[in-house]
Amino acid sequence: MRLTAYTDYSMRVLMYLALKDNGLATISEIATSYSISKNLLMKVVHQLGVAGYVESVRGRGGGLRLAKPTESIGLGEVVRRTEPDFAIVSCFKPIDEPCAIRPCCVLKNAFEKARDAFIEVLDGYTLKDLIEPRGRLIRLLDIRQGTAAAP
Repeated sequence: MRLTAYTDYSMRVLMYLALKDNGLATISEIATSYSISKNLLMKVVHQLGVAGYVESVRGRGGGLRLAKPTESIGLGEVVRRTEPDFAIVSCFKPIDEPCAIRPCCVLKNAFEKARDAFIEVLDGYTLKDLIEPRGRLIRLLDIRQGTAAAP
């Protein structure tokens, strides 16, 4: 199973903001740290805001911050919100293509169990868990604590 870049970037934004402590971060700052597209991050951040994970502070010195505590943001929950579907094979919804062996297909059941186990493992992690190597992550991403970097 492969997750979309959108989900990957969503998790990266959340991790960055969690590492920022109570400081604010800008989209430019996050994009630079990860070497990813600022335009795509704008879309990601917007959706994370709609989902209630991120809030923006307007005005001079404004930026982004987490809207919830790290321990209340579940990895499985974020993946469910950011992935368009979990159609591992074409007979899964929403694709739901016809298949000659559907009435007795063990393969579909195996894939369903594997998908469910994948999500169940993700449900065991929170954003707090993802930022455990805190000091090292902060150094690798060159995160400066305090207020947001200049745009």
